[in-house]
Amino acid sequence: MDVDDVSQKPHDRLGQWLAADMDAVNALIRDRMASKHAPRIPEVTAHLVEAGGKRLRPMLVLAAARMCGYDGPFHIHLAATVEFIHTATLLHDDVVDESQRRRGRPTANLLWDNKSSVLVGDYLFARSFQLMVEADRIDILGVLSNASATIAEGEVLQLTAAQDLATTEDIYLQVVRGKTAALFAAATEVGGMIAGATDAQIAGLRDYGDALGIAFQIVDDLLDYGGVADTIGKNTGDDFRERKLTLPLIKAVAQANEDERAFWTRTIAEGEQVEGDLEQAMAIMARHGALEAARADALAWIDTAKSALDPLPDHALKAMLLDLADYVVARIR
Repeated sequence: MDVDDVSQKPHDRLGQWLAADMDAVNALIRDRMASKHAPRIPEVTAHLVEAGGKRLRPMLVLAAARMCGYDGPFHIHLAATVEFIHTATLLHDDVVDESQRRRGRPTANLLWDNKSSVLVGDYLFARSFQLMVEADRIDILGVLSNASATIAEGEVLQLTAAQDLATTEDIYLQVVRGKTAALFAAATEVGGMIAGATDAQIAGLRDYGDALGIAFQIVDDLLDYGGVADTIGKNTGDDFRERKLTLPLIKAVAQANEDERAFWTRTIAEGEQVEGDLEQAMAIMARHGALEAARADALAWIDTAKSALDPLPDHALKAMLLDLADYVVARIR
């Protein structure tokens, strides 16, 4: 099929254009997730890595590097690094959230146990640092190590902010920049760096990844209140049941009257939920236009992402990244 077939989803076109590079990334991932002494490691890792994820983050590395004219080998290492960091965070997240589904399948902590998930996640973080060092670029090592720290910081912040009704949109944005956008931004930034792009191009790539990651998370939060379980890989309403103050809920809480405030205090702050509470929560959000307002925020971040690519050269991959940004929010239209 032609890679320019507009009937394909943007990430599929991107994957097809980068197919040879992605094959090399997948081969490197399989090689580096092996363990001579602990067979549990490849078992747990393969459960997630082979689960059919979009591999969006490594593709962002490859696309940025190729768009900027790179023809060396180390974009493969950096793409694998980003995927290992992402997979490690998923393993840890599922333990923290006590999740039972990931990408439509049982989570690793459910199939094995929490200890295995945490320790294999630690192993993948260590593997990611081994890979990034092989590029022999201290500046790139700095970007990826800073992103790893930011991700962990965002997750810890979410622990304290998740059920706190005082959580503001600014705090939410700080959490999202940590848990999601940091790795998107690092992926696009290091792709440009390894290719020797200009400072303006590298900054544009970083800003594209940051804004795309923020919009991506807002859309995920919206889908939780209206997505199909098979599509989003989890059950609709999971965020409410897990008492997560995501953007739509934060917007509704900010406009709550006395009765609504009492409802949010019982269901989110105190965790006392009964049958019908999810439906009531969605009705309150609808009454205040919270879902529509969150969608408008996502669209604004997509505009920011697309504008950030202005310094980048005209290229088929640039067009695909622009289409990808539009597709992120098209899922909620």
